[in-house]
Amino acid sequence: MASSRSKFEPAYLRLYESGELARRVERALASLADCALCPRECHVNRLQNEFAVCKTGRYARVSSFFPHFGEEDCLRGWSGSGTIFFAWCNLRCVFCQNWEISQKGLGREVDAGELAGIMLALQAAGCHNVNLVTPSHVVAQILEALGLAAERGLRIPVVYNTGGFDGPEALALLDGVVDIYMPDMKYGDSEVAHRYSHVRGYVEVNQVAVREMHRQVGDLVVDEDGVARRGLLVRHLVLPGNLANTERVFAFLAHEISPRTHVNLMAQYRPCYRADDCPPLDRWITAEEWNAAVAVARRYGLPLVDGPA
Repeated sequence: MASSRSKFEPAYLRLYESGELARRVERALASLADCALCPRECHVNRLQNEFAVCKTGRYARVSSFFPHFGEEDCLRGWSGSGTIFFAWCNLRCVFCQNWEISQKGLGREVDAGELAGIMLALQAAGCHNVNLVTPSHVVAQILEALGLAAERGLRIPVVYNTGGFDGPEALALLDGVVDIYMPDMKYGDSEVAHRYSHVRGYVEVNQVAVREMHRQVGDLVVDEDGVARRGLLVRHLVLPGNLANTERVFAFLAHEISPRTHVNLMAQYRPCYRADDCPPLDRWITAEEWNAAVAVARRYGLPLVDGPA
């Protein structure tokens, strides 16, 4: 009988041992010369430190890393989720709660060796996973570091914690690498997404991405201790005035992904960054708005997970 350890062996180890991870790294880095890894498709040469929307050239910029005890219960466990917060973002959300990181670029550049060392330090601290926060614009850099980290003994799952604006080329590179996908599904209406996140086609791109993520990893699986080891976990933030269009998001998940899709329905919205200039985002959500969102989730039968409040 297979041991619990082998049953939940991180996906990337198989690719590393077969040499496929090294080939993915080559492809990913080569793509930076004419970057279209995210749906922005800026076509700049990031290998030469050119950049466009994501303001990131050859190397990733890291704001912070630490064992995080404020993530979902199934990620933080008892030893924390090993979060790595990447600076900059391919979205421009006017209400971003981490705007100093995502919009101002708070952090410093790290090369692949240092990023691999960060991953290993989080493992040494006892973290249950490496949680890559806002990774969509640094997929190539993550893969490069992950190859080095696997060679040096990384053995914990990888969480891809994304704003949900991810393209097919990046997801193809990540197939068999990521253990747990945790995308935002921010909106059910692309016009609203354009207005408040300054991106076109968010819903269409997001739905294609979530469908592919689920194809790769399936429904969420936890071990005997309740810690997530593989699968899809969706985050959905309730916005004032139902700007997120929760009904459309949950209908899509229940009918087109899986009725067993685990969702963190988040109530922690507060006006941040430029939200004061964008009513109704200039206020907190009401109890009625929160209760209505919970009722929608229950109506579609989607399992809700405990997460940050």
